[in-house]
Amino acid sequence: MSRPRLTLLPSLQELPALPATVEQLDSIKAHLDLLLLALEAIADLGSEAMLEAAETLGLDTVITDRVSLWRLRQSSPLRKSSGGRKKLDVEEARSLVLMSCHLAQTHRQVIREAVDRLERLTAQRKPPHSAAVLGDYLDRFCNFYQERMVDDDAAIAELTELALKLLIDLVFYSGSGGSRRLWLALLDRSNPTG
Repeated sequence: MSRPRLTLLPSLQELPALPATVEQLDSIKAHLDLLLLALEAIADLGSEAMLEAAETLGLDTVITDRVSLWRLRQSSPLRKSSGGRKKLDVEEARSLVLMSCHLAQTHRQVIREAVDRLERLTAQRKPPHSAAVLGDYLDRFCNFYQERMVDDDAAIAELTELALKLLIDLVFYSGSGGSRRLWLALLDRSNPTG
């Protein structure tokens, strides 16, 4: 008996096409991997949680095991020794979008709590690290980034800014219509004029 597929995104035929240039596809691959990195850091997730999400969503024919997940993530041009496949097709991109949004929705409470704390600290002109939830997230994100990415000597201030931006993005992707928002944001980011 086959599982019904969740229809968080329209069918592939109804989606705007992914861009064709290498630079545009690289932008999409990099952003999806960074979102997953942020999810790992805020919700303390591992590959097992990602594989469970893929199975729940009926995406286990695309993301079959740890190796296939690793290869998809290694396709990011930001990764050290990106020995995974360089190409990311529409179905794989769609699967990563659905999985990312599902995980964001599953962990919406901790994401929302972190963003609420960030808003309060910003209003009080205090640094984000002064809240435990944000300090832990930023430390994990920076450590993951420095362990896995080519630019492993990126300034902590730059990584902090990136991590906070991704955290805020996750709030929008965790809500209703989040997968559509993410898909359109990926297309917009990859547009050289956008």
